[in-house]
Amino acid sequence: MITARITIPRPPNEPVREYAPGSQERLGIEAGIAEVQDKVYQIPAIIGDQSITTDRRGQVVMPHDHQHVLAEFSKCDHTHVEQAIDACHVAAPAWRALDWQDRAAVFLKAADLLAGPWRDRMNAATLLGQSKTIYQAEIDSACELIDFWRFNCFYLNDIYADQPGSSSGIWNRVDHRPLEGFILAITPFNFTAIGANLPTAAALMGNTVIWKPSNTQMLSAWITMQILHEAGLPPGVINFLPGDGADVGDPCLQSPDLAGIHFTGSTSTFQHLWREVGQNIERYRSYPRLVGETGGKDYILAHSSAEPRALVIALVRGAFEFQGQKCSAASRAFIPASLWDEVVAGLKREVGSISMGDPRDFKHFMSAVIDEPSFDRIAGFIDHARGSDDHEVIIGGGCDKSTGFFVEPTVVVASQPNTRLMSEEIFGPVLTLYRYEDDALEATIDALRCHLCSRSTGHRRADRSASFHSRQLLHQ
Repeated sequence: MITARITIPRPPNEPVREYAPGSQERLGIEAGIAEVQDKVYQIPAIIGDQSITTDRRGQVVMPHDHQHVLAEFSKCDHTHVEQAIDACHVAAPAWRALDWQDRAAVFLKAADLLAGPWRDRMNAATLLGQSKTIYQAEIDSACELIDFWRFNCFYLNDIYADQPGSSSGIWNRVDHRPLEGFILAITPFNFTAIGANLPTAAALMGNTVIWKPSNTQMLSAWITMQILHEAGLPPGVINFLPGDGADVGDPCLQSPDLAGIHFTGSTSTFQHLWREVGQNIERYRSYPRLVGETGGKDYILAHSSAEPRALVIALVRGAFEFQGQKCSAASRAFIPASLWDEVVAGLKREVGSISMGDPRDFKHFMSAVIDEPSFDRIAGFIDHARGSDDHEVIIGGGCDKSTGFFVEPTVVVASQPNTRLMSEEIFGPVLTLYRYEDDALEATIDALRCHLCSRSTGHRRADRSASFHSRQLLHQ
C-alpha cells in the first residue's frame, strides 16, 4: 500500500526539432519516411485484446500523390460496436480501480516512447498521410501530443487536489469517479495530437473508450494505438474502430451505455450528435456528457497603427500553414485603408514566394489538401469568387488534382464585410480581405460584432484570433 502523497512534477514543453540539413534529426526523419512509404500497412480494428479484420476496406493515400496507397483499414459496423461496448464493460472495473498514478504512468510512458523511438515514424505517418510539412508534423504529432500526455497527467494533480472547504466538525471531500458507461471519441484528420488526445484524456480519468478516428488520419491513429499498447494500456480501455461515421457513431448513440462524447469536427456533425442524444435521452442509463469543438471563421482586425510587414507575415502564416486546414486559420481580414496598398503588395510578394509541393521535399511551405471532397469544396468557393460581383481573386486561385489535391494559396478581396467568403468556413488556403476606412474602425467592429452574434450557436469557439504558435524553418 502506497501511503505517500504522490504528485507529478510539472513537465517542460517538448523541444521542437529543427531538422537542419545533415543533422541526425534530418537523417532520422528521412529514414522514417522511407520506412513508412515503402509498405502498405494493414490496419485492423482493435476490440479488447483482439485485432479484427473485416471484408469492407478503406484506403489511406498520400493527398499529394493520391495514387500512392499507404494503408488499408478494416471498416467496422454495428456488430463491432456491440463487441466494443462489451469490451468496455469488461475492462472498466480493473481500469477504474487502478490508482490514478498507475493510470497516469501509462500515458507518461507513451509520451516518452513518442519523444524517443516512435517520433520519426509518427511524424512520417503524419507527413505522408495528412500532407503536413515536417515542421507542421513535428509541432503536432510529436511535440503537441507529447505535451498533451504529460500535461494531462500533471493537471490531474490539480483536479484531484481541488477539494471543498469544511466547517467545524465536518470534513467535506470530493471523489472523482469515471462515468458509468463508455465514452465515444470522434476525432478529426487535421491534428494527430487532437486525434490521440480525445480518447486518452477520457481514459486517463478512468473511463473506457470507443475511438472512431477520421478515415484520412487513420495511419497516424493506428501508430498511436501501437504506442499506447507498448506503454502498457490494458486491452479494452480504448477500443479502436475505423469505419464510416454512421456505421460506428449511430450504434453508439443508440446504446443505453453511452456516457459521453468527446468530439472535434464539423459543426453540422456535432449538431447531429447532440440532436440524437436529445432524442434518445430516455434510453440512456445516465445523462451523456458532450464535449465538442467545431468549426470557425477566424479573423484578423488590423488597426491603422499596425506594422505592415508583421501584419503581412501574420496573414500568410495564419492563412496558409497546413493549407489553412485549421479552425484557428486566419480566414478573413479587415484591413484599414491607410495600410491597404502596402499590405496587398506585401501579400503578393510573400505569397508569390511560397513553395508548394510534395512534403518529402523539405523546402516546401505548403502541400496538398486532405482529399478530393475537400479539394472540390475549396475549388467551389474560388469559382464562386471568380463569378460573383462582390469578390475579386487577386492572388492565386489555381487548383489541380491530377496528381495530388493541390490548391494554390489564394487571396480574395470582398466588397462587403458579410459576403459568402467572408462568412462561411472554407477550411482551405483561401484568405478573404475587406478594406475599411480608418475613421470607420468602430463601425467595422460593430458590424463584425453583429455578424458574430447572428451566426450559428453551434460553434463552440467560432471566432478567435489566429494563433501563430508554430515555428517554420525553411532549410534548403
